[in-house]
Amino acid sequence: MFTAFARAFKTPDLRKKLLFTLGIIVIYRLGAHVPVPGVDYAKVQMCIDNAGAGGLLGLMQMFSGGALLQITIFALGIMPYITASIILQLLTVVIPRLEALKKEGQTGQAKITQYTRYLTIALAVLQGTGLVATATSGALFSGCPVAEQIVPNQSVFTTVIMVLTMTAGTATVMWLGELITDRGIGNGMSILMFISIAAGFPGALWTIKTTGKLADGWIEFGTVILIGFVMVGLVVFVEQAQRRIPVQYAKRMIGRRSYGGTSTYIPLKVNQAGVIPVIFASSLLYIPALIVQFSNSNAAWATWIRDNFVKGDHPYYITAYFLLIVFFAFFYVAISFNPQEVADNMKKYGGFIPGIRAGRPTAEYLSYVLNRITWPGSLYLGLIALVPTMALAGFGGANQNFPFGGTSILIIVGVGLETVKQIESQLQQRNYEGFLR
Repeated sequence: MFTAFARAFKTPDLRKKLLFTLGIIVIYRLGAHVPVPGVDYAKVQMCIDNAGAGGLLGLMQMFSGGALLQITIFALGIMPYITASIILQLLTVVIPRLEALKKEGQTGQAKITQYTRYLTIALAVLQGTGLVATATSGALFSGCPVAEQIVPNQSVFTTVIMVLTMTAGTATVMWLGELITDRGIGNGMSILMFISIAAGFPGALWTIKTTGKLADGWIEFGTVILIGFVMVGLVVFVEQAQRRIPVQYAKRMIGRRSYGGTSTYIPLKVNQAGVIPVIFASSLLYIPALIVQFSNSNAAWATWIRDNFVKGDHPYYITAYFLLIVFFAFFYVAISFNPQEVADNMKKYGGFIPGIRAGRPTAEYLSYVLNRITWPGSLYLGLIALVPTMALAGFGGANQNFPFGGTSILIIVGVGLETVKQIESQLQQRNYEGFLR
């Protein structure tokens, strides 16, 4: 990886792309520390020192690079765009118009991207309104004595200005990500997500060291680093693992020339769903706690939810979290990979799997293989996602945003691998010497 970056800096055009990307990252991190107008920044810092965020707010705090709780102009971060992308991907299966656009190639994809931008702005308005309402009521920092004073002026005009500022910040983040995609090294949104998560690593690690009790915290610190290396190795191994289905294309004679006759394969990844099931499960489990928080009910059902589904280390919460991840892994794979469509395309171009008849038997075989490899992939996702909970029980300084937690490590490793592959492919295009040497 470091060799690829070193070679990239020696190539003039790639060096410009890397420096441009670094400049965008600096702007993004600066915006994550500029507070929204109407917020008492001193009181926000007091509450951050005394309280934290868990559940969906913890997830949004991680994706915003720590900007959410500080209520900055980039407080919503990349989360509205991620949510909009997931919603459009799910709707593509349901709405025929979107499915037709997807099949149109680059033109249709450009239209879907435009819809994603519009939906991102709409979600930013909704999430910004919810964040301002939560901050104004004091629920953003539960347990902080000055939580209700972080927004001194609670007029309608101030609220509108705060929501518009955060919405504009989200639009700016989306624009910065597209700039990296067009003029940088590519994968703009993924790189901004990578930076947001990685920005919280040093502080989280130092918190574990300062709150540790063994050898002034160095034992806990070293253990967490060791766990991190083991997890990175495991995630890299599983993310690279794939089942390759061989595909043979028959020869066709057109005039005096023959076409086809090539061999290729369909790569089916073990973790075909990526990090999406973990995000879905985290979001869904936070809904009951959110309902109880805003209802202020003392009924039996509300008490049961507070006792069992608010703390992340409760057995009920852990069991539900694991089962939801497994369910959403199968659900997302089912809507993102269509065996029947793949089989029809293979049949259309004269391709077949050796030993399997074309058409429906091919679709059934692909579905069978996909279900077999999704089981270990979903169980792997569930175990990786439970690492923060185990760390919470083992280390007093660990929280739900444990530095080597499931969601964060999956995204960081995935984006890192993809970025290195892109840089290596661009290097290969510029240094290809052909067969004449």
